[in-house]
Amino acid sequence: MVDVLATLANPHRLRVVAALSSKRNYVSQLARELGISRPLLQAHLRKLESAGLVTAQLEVSRDGKAMKFYEVTPFAIHLSPESIAAAVPTLSPHVAVRPDGEKGNPS
Repeated sequence: MVDVLATLANPHRLRVVAALSSKRNYVSQLARELGISRPLLQAHLRKLESAGLVTAQLEVSRDGKAMKFYEVTPFAIHLSPESIAAAVPTLSPHVAVRPDGEKGNPS
């Protein structure tokens, strides 16, 4: 659950999920619709796919061009105090942030 929430915390990824909620789409078209570069979109799609929120399928167009189509994987997230408490043990250990903004223990 924590991985899914962390993945969805990014506004670009929320827009990708929203765009794919109505229809599957290929990278170039989706990038145009969202107004972002293909490399940036592909980075976000990899994170969404890794979290299990989207799936991809490679298809060949009539002119022989490979096109990777993405679609949303149906999901539902139920948040409650109990589900959050159950997720806490999966978090990585707390890393202190020093007053100067750097991570690590204050010296």
